[in-house]
Amino acid sequence: MATGTASRRALLLLLGTLLMSAPAHAEILVATAGPFTGINLFRGEQIQHGAELAVEDINRAGGVLGQTLRLAIADDACDPAQAVAVANKFVNDGVAFVAGHVCSHSSIPASRVYEQHGVIMISPASTNPKLTDEGGDNVFRVCGRDDQQGVVAGDYLADAWAERNIAILHDGSIYGEGLASETRKQLTRRGVEARIYAAIEPGRRNYADVIDRLQAARIDVVYVGGYTAETGLLVRQSRDRGYSAQFVTGDAVTNDEFWLITGAAGEGTRGTFDPDPRERLAAADAVARLRARGFEPSGYTLHTYAALQAWAQAVTLAGSLDSSSVIAALRRGSFNTVLGRIDFDDKGDIDAPAYVWYQWRSGQYVPLAETAGNDQPL
Repeated sequence: MATGTASRRALLLLLGTLLMSAPAHAEILVATAGPFTGINLFRGEQIQHGAELAVEDINRAGGVLGQTLRLAIADDACDPAQAVAVANKFVNDGVAFVAGHVCSHSSIPASRVYEQHGVIMISPASTNPKLTDEGGDNVFRVCGRDDQQGVVAGDYLADAWAERNIAILHDGSIYGEGLASETRKQLTRRGVEARIYAAIEPGRRNYADVIDRLQAARIDVVYVGGYTAETGLLVRQSRDRGYSAQFVTGDAVTNDEFWLITGAAGEGTRGTFDPDPRERLAAADAVARLRARGFEPSGYTLHTYAALQAWAQAVTLAGSLDSSSVIAALRRGSFNTVLGRIDFDDKGDIDAPAYVWYQWRSGQYVPLAETAGNDQPL
């Protein structure tokens, strides 16, 4: 009897030892952050869908270093203070990587928190040059920069409307003012001066006074550096008042929400964005699956997917989650993504393809070259 009891105890001890020594199913916590409330919440929807699908696909392929990814999502509302709070929470939660943030004025302060704690971030959408010019080694992005986008915009204004009255407006944000400033610089280099360069107050419901000023100055072309809501309201309210100036803007209006604000009044609005990633062969499967789920992967959806792809491949290349090793891998490696092959430079930027001009037509933004008869200046 005693012998049997001793044997059972020994067996239980052996089982306990085996269970303790067996590796647990480990998880790596990754995150995305952006606006899930407020006037830019549609951008949050884009990055959420892109990040969720990327994590799902990476896990289906075996995870990273044999570990499963788990995604955390947080709302920064495109607010700098809230972005810092989100960044601190991610750090405290042990996040290894952040695919975010979205708005430049959120990404820049959040990046400083991540730098202090060795967390890598790759922004899918923040285009202000300061993010990587002044950011730490941990900061990357998979989109273009406003000093590239502004040159394209300034050249286009000079080529198409040098003899017309041009106004450049911005919403005072780091993104909006930065883009407007770069556009103005290039326009000036081309020997053309904007008749009006001014800020508009973001978050307003009525821009009648701004439109009055534009009309009084006989402005023919209005370039807007800013986010979707303000640009959309300016366009719609201008058309409601019978003001037919050509509106031109940046990448912030490459989303369906712009048309929800403007309706048919948005017809003909022009803007710059990357060559449409939805048209890339490498993105075909992701695009088809997102559409099957009822989500159109416009804007920066696929950029978010690509950010996670690049990080996961860099971790594999480094053979470690150690941030310094992964940063080194990001800077020396080439990564196959839904955006095509990307390589990061010493600042953390990619060699982004040239910006393309789009025009809103019948509720969709399409390359300007495809809008037959509409690609000439007014």
